[in-house]
Amino acid sequence: QVQLVESGGGLVQAGESLKLSCKVSGMNNFDNADMAWYRRAPGKQRALIASISRAGRTNYAQSVEGRFTITRDNAERTVYLEMSSLKLDDTAIYYCNQPYGRYLYSWGQGTQVTVSS
Repeated sequence: QVQLVESGGGLVQAGESLKLSCKVSGMNNFDNADMAWYRRAPGKQRALIASISRAGRTNYAQSVEGRFTITRDNAERTVYLEMSSLKLDDTAIYYCNQPYGRYLYSWGQGTQVTVSS
């Protein structure tokens, strides 16, 4: 059974940075899996914001392009999201999973990111 455990969230001020981690367990083929970060802002649907292919190609939503960086460590079976220049609109619960179009595993608890002014 695949488990996704997100961590690293917290309360930060606008303009600051955070690095989120997503530890994946139970996935035998992590090296060959595309992975992604999503977020669900208050009152909004969960949205994909960044993805990384098994080959390391990355894609970002326009809202985070240039501020967020997704990386992966296959040896650690972990996906990271480095967030900088955080804005109030980045306040959300952040989740990881495979990208839409791939099989979606059961969602983890997510990690809360709150950006204050």
